Amino acid sequence: MRERILEALIKTSAGHDAFSRLYVRHSMAGEIARNTLLLELPSMPTSEVYSGPLHQGLAVATLSPAARERAEEAVVVNSALWGMLRLGDRVPPYRLSLFSRLIGMDRLDDEWRTVLPDVMASSAGSDGLILDLRSPGYQSIGKPTGLDGRTVTLRVDLGKPGRRIGDVIAKRVRGEAAHYLLESGVEPSGPDELAALLGEHWPVVLSDPAGPRGSWTLTLITDD
Repeated sequence: MRERILEALIKTSAGHDAFSRLYVRHSMAGEIARNTLLLELPSMPTSEVYSGPLHQGLAVATLSPAARERAEEAVVVNSALWGMLRLGDRVPPYRLSLFSRLIGMDRLDDEWRTVLPDVMASSAGSDGLILDLRSPGYQSIGKPTGLDGRTVTLRVDLGKPGRRIGDVIAKRVRGEAAHYLLESGVEPSGPDELAALLGEHWPVVLSDPAGPRGSWTLTLITDD
């Protein structure tokens, strides 16, 4: 799957309609041109490639040595190009939206949904909680197959009626929550213990799964 998407991305980025297919502005022409050189570019650790609000909140570079070791083992990054990555995996920088329309392929969320749920389940192992920090778009790729009871989706809310939190703030706070968990050194055995741990830093609301195949939802309340 990675090889198919990589080949399609290089071809699409070299086309006359690259900006419309990749949903990017013309001001990003340099990044689209860089996509055509992905097989030649030097690679970087995943922890250095991604720089969005969630990764800013996670702040891997500032983790203590013990927390960084935990992050290398426990954190998985969803990628529109590579599918799933550990922080120490090395990849070249690229520009690709999950909802891009690559030449010769359907939308990437449809493509990844055919393989990632099983891969995520295998990666998660046989025990322990799975904390889903992803935005709704990446959640649409799917959740780990058969592990709904172990999965907790993290949401962020302002806790003020009539006010909606911005996506940038919500992503950053989710990253900060992951940073906090990694530094705590605690591995919660269940949703209640996870809520209690994060509740030491934020007001939290834990919601039961909505149905037999639903995941838990943990909402952090922030005043940002």
